[in-house]
Amino acid sequence: MYTYIKCVCGCCGALRPRYKRLVDNIFPEDPEDGLVKANMEKLTFYALSAPEKLDRIGAYLSERLSRDVARHRYGYVCIAMEALDQLLMACHCQSINLFVESFLTMVRKLLEADKPNLQILGTNSFVKFANIEEDTPSYHRSYDFFVSRFSEMCHSSYEDPDIRTKIRMAGIRGLQGVVRKTVNDELQANIWDPQHMDKIVPSLLFNLQQEEITERSPSPETEKEKESPIELTERCFRELLGRAAYGNIKNAVKPVLMHLDNHSLWEGKTFAVRCFKIIMYSIQSQHSHLVIQQLLGHLDANSKNSATVRAGIVEVISEAAVIEASGSIGPTVLEVFNTLLKQLRLSVDYELTGCYESCTSAGSKVIKVHEERQLQEAVIKTIGSFASTLPTYQRSEVMLFIMGKIPVPGMYPALGSANTGFEGSRMIQIMLLKSLLQVTAGFQTTNMLTALPSSFLDPLLSFTLMEDAEIRLLVLDILISLIDRHDNQLKFSSLRVLTDISVLKLKMDKCSRQDNLFMKKHSQRLYRHVFLASKEENSSQGHFQSLYALLGLICVELANEEVVVDLIRLALALQDLALTEESLPVYNRCAIHALSAAYLNLISQLTTVPTFCQHVHEVIEARQKELPFLLPEDVFVETPKIPEKLEKVEGEVLFSQAKIAETLGGSGYNSERLATPYIPQLTDEDRLSKRKSIGDTISLQLEVESRLSPEKEQVRESLSDEPQASDSVSLEEQERERRRQVVERFQTAPFEEIAAHCGARVSAHAKLIYIYVPPPSPSGSVGNGHGQSRSVPVYEMKFPDLCVY
Repeated sequence: MYTYIKCVCGCCGALRPRYKRLVDNIFPEDPEDGLVKANMEKLTFYALSAPEKLDRIGAYLSERLSRDVARHRYGYVCIAMEALDQLLMACHCQSINLFVESFLTMVRKLLEADKPNLQILGTNSFVKFANIEEDTPSYHRSYDFFVSRFSEMCHSSYEDPDIRTKIRMAGIRGLQGVVRKTVNDELQANIWDPQHMDKIVPSLLFNLQQEEITERSPSPETEKEKESPIELTERCFRELLGRAAYGNIKNAVKPVLMHLDNHSLWEGKTFAVRCFKIIMYSIQSQHSHLVIQQLLGHLDANSKNSATVRAGIVEVISEAAVIEASGSIGPTVLEVFNTLLKQLRLSVDYELTGCYESCTSAGSKVIKVHEERQLQEAVIKTIGSFASTLPTYQRSEVMLFIMGKIPVPGMYPALGSANTGFEGSRMIQIMLLKSLLQVTAGFQTTNMLTALPSSFLDPLLSFTLMEDAEIRLLVLDILISLIDRHDNQLKFSSLRVLTDISVLKLKMDKCSRQDNLFMKKHSQRLYRHVFLASKEENSSQGHFQSLYALLGLICVELANEEVVVDLIRLALALQDLALTEESLPVYNRCAIHALSAAYLNLISQLTTVPTFCQHVHEVIEARQKELPFLLPEDVFVETPKIPEKLEKVEGEVLFSQAKIAETLGGSGYNSERLATPYIPQLTDEDRLSKRKSIGDTISLQLEVESRLSPEKEQVRESLSDEPQASDSVSLEEQERERRRQVVERFQTAPFEEIAAHCGARVSAHAKLIYIYVPPPSPSGSVGNGHGQSRSVPVYEMKFPDLCVY
């Protein structure tokens, strides 16, 4: 009976399909002997000869592997996977898709096992499969399980650290294989969908921040591979981002932002900056502005978060924006600055109010002032670092953009928060001017006339007359940055009298035609604001140092013969100011004398006129002997050596305008102009320095112009109808009330009345032309003056200031 059964089984074994017999023959009796190579070659030849059998071979191998896994026969499992790998590498027929399904089923079986070795074995096989380029497309294959499983392996918490590292590295390689296999296959489910990216990206970031792994001594296998988990993760992350197309950037970056939020990684800054450096350098350069847009949007979304979080995001934007600017600027230039300036305003409001929400609301978070200050510094630094990468024309646009954002008290009060008032507007002014200073750092242009239009310079210069000393100093520094095009600024950092200025090694070029046009248009305004800024009582050593640097740079960068003459006249006018303005503190008067001496010493050596240099040298020597406190060496020190009261200064210690005009006149300079004292264009403008708002400037200008108007008596009569102040009211209060009435008239009166009033003002020059130049007759010949008066062309009409934009 036993013999019969044995014969039957033998007959059935001989009748088994050939592919099964070939598969069975590749397995040795002892699994330690490994794959039977000769029989494996037969199986491979059979699969190539009969490709229609390939799916059956795969199904049978899958059946055997499942059985061996269940019986814990791991040696045969390894042999089966090795056979599958070789068949995959050898066969590329059209029917390979069915074989791949069997292969993926076996890989899935290994990944589901609890044994780390089986998981790593399955991952290695999948990675080999991912590197194969298939000839035929796949319509129904899904990799969702592999994305989830490999992501889970990346977060492995296995007890043994060596095995845990191996599992995590296997998960990273698996995700890399999934991306390679699916990213270029249009028939596959999109790997860039949020459901996949929300698993892949956090898994990579989790391993990227595991710094403690690299601190351990590497295992022998790690040394052999010569790649740490962090290096592998970074390489995989870069490859993922490098394959991202335009429409996929958002889905790839959003999980990064969410991961940094969920794990509070913005506050440390280091890891967040590292992540976005990898992103910016890995993606295609033309897509980099999309990352900046997402960061800006994320910053807006966190506007009410803690200052440390916002500072971290700003720091990342700073690093990313610099990298972006080196590639493609994109449409985000003004968007970057707009968002950053908005954050500055919010930070100032938070600092002054003390909370993120209205202080009356329940549960409002109390802020820390020092954290807000750090955020403001980070924002200003970011503005400067991004602006430094922009070309000149874009930087000019940014400067105009920032200037338009600066709140002007009295004119644009709505720009400040209602909760912060004047102090809020002042802080925003300072922050925006600091930002503007960062933008202008290193600004160089060949045509300053177009780079610095009146729409920018006029409001900037108006801030030099503000009462706030910090604002004035910032504006002076901005002007210095704009004018300095040859890095001469540091050479004027020390205000002192040099016997030989050649030690400064100043870089000078011949003044170009564009520079001459710029100075012809703007020089008088520059001189006037320098003169008026010197009159401020609360000026410190820094202000006079900046004034000296500004005047020195004008002389070096923008000076022609006419400009040199005007600068000398300005320096002499400063000396007269120190002599006549007895209301100024003693320190200020001594500082103005010292500033004038140092500058005349500089400009005399630049003109290289011996007699001029000799006169300046004689005056300086006289001061050193008699009045050393009128020189920079005694004034601009930590403890100024100045008297309690400044007696009348006269004689040899003063620079003589007549002598300078005589010495320079013999060298071809305009002696007549040199002999004419410098006077600012507007009378009474010294009172501008006392104002707190630009609105006071308007009232004063209107007042001065009204004095020159033919209707000034009417204005006085109309003002005299108002109730007069009592005898106890001071003269200053009366002046302030009168200015307020003038401003109120121009703010509330109808347009026709304002136009009629301002149109009546005609300069003396225009009146002389009207008197002495007869109007043309209708026939074109000159008439006798009794004919009909001619109409005034539009370009000669005098429009009121409020109507001119």
